[in-house]
Amino acid sequence: MNWNELLSTIEAVNSAVNSFIWGLPAMICIVGVGLFLTLRTGFLQLRKFPYAIKTSLGRIFRRGEAAAGAMTPFQAVCTALAATVGTGNIAGVAGAIAIGGPGAVFWMWISALLGMCTKFAEVTLAVHFRETNAKGELAGGPMYYIKNGLGKNWQWLAVLFSLFGVLAVFGTGNATQANTIVAAVDSALLSFGLISNELLSKFNLALGVLISILVALVLLGGIKRIGSVTEKLVPFMALLYIILAFGVIIAHWQALPQVFSWIFYGAFNPAAVTGGVVGSCFLSLQKGVARGIFSNEAGLGTGSIAHACADTRQPVQQGFFGIFEVFMDTIVICTLTALVILCSGVSVAYGQAAGAELTIAGFEAVYGSWVSIFTAVAMCCFAFSTILGWGLYGARCLEFLFSAKVIKPFMLVYALVAIPGATMDLGLLWSIAETFNGLMSIPNLIAVFLLSDVVVQLLREYFAPKR
Repeated sequence: MNWNELLSTIEAVNSAVNSFIWGLPAMICIVGVGLFLTLRTGFLQLRKFPYAIKTSLGRIFRRGEAAAGAMTPFQAVCTALAATVGTGNIAGVAGAIAIGGPGAVFWMWISALLGMCTKFAEVTLAVHFRETNAKGELAGGPMYYIKNGLGKNWQWLAVLFSLFGVLAVFGTGNATQANTIVAAVDSALLSFGLISNELLSKFNLALGVLISILVALVLLGGIKRIGSVTEKLVPFMALLYIILAFGVIIAHWQALPQVFSWIFYGAFNPAAVTGGVVGSCFLSLQKGVARGIFSNEAGLGTGSIAHACADTRQPVQQGFFGIFEVFMDTIVICTLTALVILCSGVSVAYGQAAGAELTIAGFEAVYGSWVSIFTAVAMCCFAFSTILGWGLYGARCLEFLFSAKVIKPFMLVYALVAIPGATMDLGLLWSIAETFNGLMSIPNLIAVFLLSDVVVQLLREYFAPKR
């Protein structure tokens, strides 16, 4: 078998596994666990939503330093958001609308509603069952609540999660994100004639080296430095994106009633909204739910790794940050992206794949071509923050498999991956990383389901009348 045949075989096998992982069976599992937890907690995400927002915002504006080896609760949620709020919020939503029609946005909301409860359970369990590692840092996540919550007979499940996590981070968390940064910068420079096509390869190599150095400087500083960077980068990029998105919506406010009718009506009758191009209600549901899951990572368990680093003694209180995280990522940012596309009047070729260019076209319809500079900056911030968040996830997974001694060597190797990521075609790598990303959800969902009694008990104790 030659190299091309080997690649074709790998691609075929990965495609089959990927279709299953991100297809109907996996969605049923993720949505099913979310619904199960919602019922067991008495619709916590709705019943306690005002409390969750009040508690989260209150702790965001509370000043103070975290203890040694920990982050502040706000830094923890920013690190988790750094990994979830990324290019998927710009490109992924556009793709869901193009393939599934405007109704996909409705199903994205439904997945987020259930995902809030799943993320709450993951974060609560991660803080409750976390440990302090050899470096004096707080370490937690699915592998630790499997180990400490389910016992030795389930240790293999924790190993599986960690193994899939390590295999996913290099592609999902780094190489593809570096590639996104390079593509965004190249596009902006070319549109203004600031660089020639002949110089792009050398420029991309230099940019890859710069990204690698910056990533290493942040990650090697430990969770304190990661938290310090993400608490500044994430609010800045999110606020900038929200402000400009609202500008597009306000400029086309007359279209809002029509757009929302497309979303709600198109969820159950997509053919009527897309001119018959998207005729399957199931396709609209599938794309919307898959995009919501992929964006907020509820069910994957990854975000809980960052939350476990929070300097708090209240697992449930940090769990409410999980509700806030899904709300901001999917209900706010993904919805704004959808409204930018649908309100601006840009032409959507339904049934055909689309990405960030569709979202950019929506901004350009209001702000003009200069907005490509903003989109380049936004994509760079989104992608760089994702690299940092997934760097922490990979370090914790590898540490669980071996020891804290492997963290620094891993950080160096992880940072260097940005160089090939910035200079190579990553089509197959992205697909493989996406598969491992989805595989992580299987051991995590099993654990969250089996530990639901612990979540309910901690919730009751938290809200029990204080004597």
